Amino acid sequence: MPRMIFVAAVLAMVAPAAHAETAVPDSDNGRFTFNQVQDGLLRLDTRTGQVSLCSKHAVGWACQAVPDERSALEAEIGRLQGENASLKKEMLARGVPLPSGSAASRAPEIELKLPSDAELDRMMTFVEKVWRRLMGIVQSLQKEIDRKG
Repeated sequence: MPRMIFVAAVLAMVAPAAHAETAVPDSDNGRFTFNQVQDGLLRLDTRTGQVSLCSKHAVGWACQAVPDERSALEAEIGRLQGENASLKKEMLARGVPLPSGSAASRAPEIELKLPSDAELDRMMTFVEKVWRRLMGIVQSLQKEIDRKG
């Protein structure tokens, strides 16, 4: 007899759990998925991701949207990212170094300034004059060596 009571108790606990996990078919071509819970049914809109709790009232069934914490968290993350960026700009404007590890505190970009065409022409003229003088010195030394030899 105690064995039968134990088996009945186990079946009583397993049956509602198995029943709660089965999905109730929807009526709108796969848009909604229903799962039975203690207070009624959870309805998932597979197109929007909105979850509603549907429960039976005196006048019939009513579904109320479950608050979506994800959108609130994403909005807060966006606000904090904007605030963080503005604070970094303000710190840089005041000459305060950013903490290590932040994206803006990495190695500063090096700006390479190339010479203009006029500056290149002046440099080439200078190098040409130096080369001609050097060649003149080499030629004069060569003439002296030829005279002595």
